[in-house]
Amino acid sequence: MIRKTGLLIGIILISLAATFAKEGIWIPTLLEKYNIAEMQQMGFRLTAEDIYSVNNESMKDAVVLFGGGCTGELISNDGLLITNHHCGFDAIQDHSSVEHDYLTNGFWAKNRQEELPNHRLSVRFLHRMEDVSENILAGTEGKAADSVAVIVARNTKKIVAQANEKGKFEASVQPLFYGNQYFLYVYQVFEDVRLVGAPPSSIGKFGGDTDNWMWPRHTGDFSLFRIYADKNNQPAKYSADNVPFKPKKFFTISLKGVKSQDFTLVFGFPGRTQQFLPSQAIQQIMEQGDPDKIKIRDAKLSLLAADMNKDPKVRIQYAAKYQTTSNAWKKWQGEVKGLKRMNAVAVKQAGEAEFKKWIDDNIERQKRFGEVLPAFEKLYRQFEPYTKANDYYAEIVFRGTDIFNIISSFDPIEKRWSQLTSGDQSKLQEAVKLKLEDHFKDYNRATDEKVFAALLRMYFNDIDPQFLPADFKVLMSKTSSEELISNIYRKSVFSDQSELKNVTDNLTAKNLQKLVNDPAFKLFRSLKKHFELNVEPYFSALQKQIDETQKVYVAGIIEMNQGKPLWADANKTLRVSYGKVEGYEPMDGVVYDYYTTLEGIMQKDNPEIYDYNVPQALRDLYENKDYGRYGQNGTMNVCFTASNHTTGGNSGSPVLDADGKLIGLNFDRCWEGTMSDLMFDPERCRNISLDIRYALFIIDKLAGAGYLLNEMVIEE
Repeated sequence: MIRKTGLLIGIILISLAATFAKEGIWIPTLLEKYNIAEMQQMGFRLTAEDIYSVNNESMKDAVVLFGGGCTGELISNDGLLITNHHCGFDAIQDHSSVEHDYLTNGFWAKNRQEELPNHRLSVRFLHRMEDVSENILAGTEGKAADSVAVIVARNTKKIVAQANEKGKFEASVQPLFYGNQYFLYVYQVFEDVRLVGAPPSSIGKFGGDTDNWMWPRHTGDFSLFRIYADKNNQPAKYSADNVPFKPKKFFTISLKGVKSQDFTLVFGFPGRTQQFLPSQAIQQIMEQGDPDKIKIRDAKLSLLAADMNKDPKVRIQYAAKYQTTSNAWKKWQGEVKGLKRMNAVAVKQAGEAEFKKWIDDNIERQKRFGEVLPAFEKLYRQFEPYTKANDYYAEIVFRGTDIFNIISSFDPIEKRWSQLTSGDQSKLQEAVKLKLEDHFKDYNRATDEKVFAALLRMYFNDIDPQFLPADFKVLMSKTSSEELISNIYRKSVFSDQSELKNVTDNLTAKNLQKLVNDPAFKLFRSLKKHFELNVEPYFSALQKQIDETQKVYVAGIIEMNQGKPLWADANKTLRVSYGKVEGYEPMDGVVYDYYTTLEGIMQKDNPEIYDYNVPQALRDLYENKDYGRYGQNGTMNVCFTASNHTTGGNSGSPVLDADGKLIGLNFDRCWEGTMSDLMFDPERCRNISLDIRYALFIIDKLAGAGYLLNEMVIEE
């Protein structure tokens, strides 16, 4: 039964609410049915209606999907929003330059006129959610998988069109339990979101990649934005006439602090978990998928870091790219270690044995589910080489280098240019101009050409030759890395901003043909074409069969556990997780406390290392113990851990106490628990949060932006 790990048998990988409340990322509309009684037993003093309500204001009205994959929350009646520093990092970088280095020095608007607009940033409020399974699956009974997909798509289109209310909202239907259930999500989208404040990276990103995913942690990972609306408080494009948004609800901030075993609730938009994967998938992730991607990113990160450390301009240009690349890289390392420690494959196999026993006990079940486990065995064996080829293509060709990134933007343009109207050509011309400005702002040729040569050499050496085009194999077998740079990269118009601008300032069929004949473009197109012909169709076909098998498998798990509360995998929709403030034991003989303090920051202080160079102003505040109302007994708390089940997308999520007051800002997980996307361990899985008192201390005492606190409701 593997009770020690807090899991049900093997593949189910779901703890029941009555057993381990800490595991689970729960749908807020179902809390009353499955969770609220236990939450209240654990200390929660509110109701399910306080968390999510359609008719009355509730916590959901103070929480937003921030950008493409983080969470933020409202902390004032004037649209002031707090999220993580790393969630606002792209916006902070976009406004940074060598002259105005907001990454290094921080940024604080002195008034609302100084708040900085962000043309690519939006936030989404969930207006409502609804179980629409019956309507989505209507007419699918007894149909083949392909027919089911067509019917589901048709029903989805109809429901979404109705929910959009002629453009007032943005709606989507998302599958849960691998298509055994469907929910409708209706959002109100605000596109005028302005940067209000951010601490310097030596606070907001303190510890950098060394401390990322680790505990103890001392990172002041927060930034402030403000949502603007039109004069009717409705969403609007950026305009100087817009006014601060008035939310239905914003969170009261508590200065009470946290202590061990306090109840904690995390409310946000977790991205992805895969708790139902079979043993073959787990083994492939542990032994192939994660190690391959780690290896590729090892090479890329070492090259980026070398140039970033030598040149402040390059450091600013590649800061966001480096952060994005390194975040998953380190997470995968912890994930492999955690899965091995938990003996994950054996746990899954034990669960599959129980599932098979349940099937074999009933003839009807044998008909419906008997082929599932043998199918997994066969499909994953076939899938293995295509998964490797797909991972390498994604990491190297699709997202590995700047030059291929910009080329990929022109590849579809050349193919459809002649089919566009003159008006559409003009719009596309303007879009290309903006794309090039964004691209070259964060591009350094000397850096990217080294990444280009190193990753392509890895692609050639590591991938089965059948997955590589003939011309690429000839090129790589006869060309050194230096020749690859000089003969391909430096001769490419895509590596020179002025040359590329000359060609693209007047897009014509003739000029586009020049791009097609470019050496780097030809190489990219060759790799892409071969992948699309020899990898992608087979990868997609096998993935489709695996997904269809997975849907049947999960349907069996649900039936096997009928009447028990199971949680659906995260899918970037609003969810609740709950637990308690607590430390953990990462290994034998080591015990971690649940909180860190400013003293720990000073112990790590090192002016020679960018990520540990504490601002002098913070040193002074520490020396004078000038913590104001945010410290306690001469101590300034910084971060804390709790046992909430979180994942990517929960970054920036509010951490709330038993009364629904804001006590922290979720920003990470401990390294020993990063396998929680696949398998949860209540003994070691901990979410890491910024103590809200430290954020207020930085705003008030270090930044001198205490005027912002005047619009918050702060409970002493």
